[in-house]
Amino acid sequence: VLAAWRGEADVASGIIEEARQQADQRGEVSLLGAMGYIQGVLYNGLARYEEALEAARTGIEHDGFNFVGLSLVEHIEAATRCGEPDQARSSLARLVDLTRAADSGWAGGATARSQALLADGEEADRLYRAAIVEFERGGVTVEVARSHLLYGEWLRRTHQRSLAREHLRKAHEMFDGMRAHAFAERARRELLATGEHVRVREAAVTSALTPQESQVATLAADGMTNAKIGAELFISPHTVEWHLRKVYTKLGINSRRALPGALASAPPTDRDDEGLVRAG
Repeated sequence: VLAAWRGEADVASGIIEEARQQADQRGEVSLLGAMGYIQGVLYNGLARYEEALEAARTGIEHDGFNFVGLSLVEHIEAATRCGEPDQARSSLARLVDLTRAADSGWAGGATARSQALLADGEEADRLYRAAIVEFERGGVTVEVARSHLLYGEWLRRTHQRSLAREHLRKAHEMFDGMRAHAFAERARRELLATGEHVRVREAAVTSALTPQESQVATLAADGMTNAKIGAELFISPHTVEWHLRKVYTKLGINSRRALPGALASAPPTDRDDEGLVRAG
């Protein structure tokens, strides 16, 4: 679970595959539900929403070790990001029914935030704020950070840039302290989109890149297509390609295959790696 929250895809995938093989050998189908949830966290953190959607659906279908509620939360976020509102609403109805009798901070926060993802205007704003309060009440620190992230993403999309920065900055600081690197990177990219520069691992070689170019370069280096990058950043694939051509020129490379090496060529900045992810 820690590897998933940290976005360590290679580590998490190896553990998940081993657990899946054990589940098949022993006939422990319920274990597949837990693995589905863990993969849902991993892929949502990495902004690989289609894969998160499939993984979370597995978690819901197998209901392993009472992970179904957690899987529903992952499924709702992935579904909204994939443009599947009907799937999100179906899972939300199940989540509401599942948590109806609960009075925990997690239940209240999970329900409010999931509702916010499907709401608009003042209702969405109220629900995001309620989610933060509820998760704080339950002491679920990692979900408090995630709620700040999702709220900040929504605020940016609704052109409330100043307030978005406040919540995205909070999310970035919290995730960075917990070593939840994938979610911290999501927050960093959103902050860049607001025009705010964030201390990152890339050094002098990328300092010449604009915030938008840095975002596009990072996502392309992670293997995302122009269409997926465009959907993530709310720009067209043509604009993505235009930014990439400028990035290639500035970094002295001529293809996206060279991006990972170019972006990784600079030394890392100082950062706190002592925190641990706590999933509540």
